[in-house]
Amino acid sequence: MLSAINSRLLFHFSPIGSRTGTNVVPVRLYARTMSRSLDETSSFDRPRSVVKRVSAKPQREGDGAVVRRSIGRMELRSLDPFLLLDEFSVSAPAGFPDHPHRGFETVTYMLDGAFTHQDFSGHKGTIRTGDVQWMTAGRGIIHSEMPAGEGIQKGLQLWINLSSKDKMIEPRYQELQREDISREEKDGVEVRIIAGESMGVRSPVYTRTPTMFMDFTLKPGAQLHQRIPESWNSFVYIIEGEGIFGNLHSGPATAHHTLVLGPGDGLSVWNRSGKPLRFVLIGGQPLNQPVVQYGPFVMNTQAEIDQTIEDYHKCRNGFENAQYWKSQP
Repeated sequence: MLSAINSRLLFHFSPIGSRTGTNVVPVRLYARTMSRSLDETSSFDRPRSVVKRVSAKPQREGDGAVVRRSIGRMELRSLDPFLLLDEFSVSAPAGFPDHPHRGFETVTYMLDGAFTHQDFSGHKGTIRTGDVQWMTAGRGIIHSEMPAGEGIQKGLQLWINLSSKDKMIEPRYQELQREDISREEKDGVEVRIIAGESMGVRSPVYTRTPTMFMDFTLKPGAQLHQRIPESWNSFVYIIEGEGIFGNLHSGPATAHHTLVLGPGDGLSVWNRSGKPLRFVLIGGQPLNQPVVQYGPFVMNTQAEIDQTIEDYHKCRNGFENAQYWKSQP
């Protein structure tokens, strides 16, 4: 029994903004075409450069599923407040059957296809291409996430840590359908604003840990200059194409790479290729707190992890429904 439970605990993946307030710094996007001088620099006082590149290499997770993991690998264990980033490609019957979480949030962004989510509190739903589910696991949840269509279902999965004061809150969901996510376009740059603000538009998604999450597509020859709050950590994940990030003297970066950005007040990107460049830009306010992780449980101390495992085994303190629930096919 213990070994079976432990095997469930070892799931590191679970597929599937910023609230207006004093702790949110507005950001603006400046887009120009490459018709202007390639030596032109951005207006940032402290432009962010790429300080680390991590290749997202395929690995197996869940039940027969394949993910490309970057954050969460040995090369990049975490990037406060981010714990994990996976790009998943899953075909039925593979997937992510019943497994628990505590102490953080999961964000699932569907790139192509559909996934169905169900949990032990009775919540069930399907997200499709372009949809987002932002789940706060809080004090405890057990759920499953399985492909809901024919062929390969693709998306991104991000884990965001919660501060110590929020780790034991009640679970909650924010779900946005594709048509509810703001989309803006200017000078060859298109952005979908999942969390945060760009081109003067702010996402309605509330993030307990202040976060920005944006999906950019640059046409050939386009460039952008996106402000990022100076105190935040940030990174780029390239979905397709290639681009130059940070400054024009950098070599091009290609798909399936995470680019960790250094300190500064904004990011510049140029698409000098003949094909579209698509990437997500993600940033968040660091928590600067200890992180102790045991698979899908993330707390601040080993004692809290030990308590979480005991709560899970004994179906208490947030896991009460575990003894009665099993997901339906």
